[in-house]
Amino acid sequence: MMGGIKELKEKTKNIETDIYALYKAYRDPRVPWYVKLIILFLLGYFISPIDIIPDFIPVVGYIDDILIISLTIYLIIKLIPSEVFEDCRNKAICEPISVKSKWIVTFSIVIIWFIAIYIVLRLLFPSILA
Repeated sequence: MMGGIKELKEKTKNIETDIYALYKAYRDPRVPWYVKLIILFLLGYFISPIDIIPDFIPVVGYIDDILIISLTIYLIIKLIPSEVFEDCRNKAICEPISVKSKWIVTFSIVIIWFIAIYIVLRLLFPSILA
């Protein structure tokens, strides 16, 4: 039982490292623009409080996150040249993200979501928000 928990913690840490490595890859000029677009969507989904299936639904709420994030990470890693991704992964391991950076990214995503919600509401209900 304890071995399973330790293994799960290690896999979770690996996913965090891979996601940070993808952030590093997003900033790398050797990565094609279309891969950067997929990375941007993944990072937005990962940080976003909005899910396809809400997390408060037992089990199913987390399965969509696991599937979407895992499959997207797999796809992106396959689209990035292996030497570029290994370089980005090494940078992610050697240069851990700071707390300040986490807050800046989170705040930016929240602002983007508010702007997107405002635009959708403005398009759907122009008379209310005019």
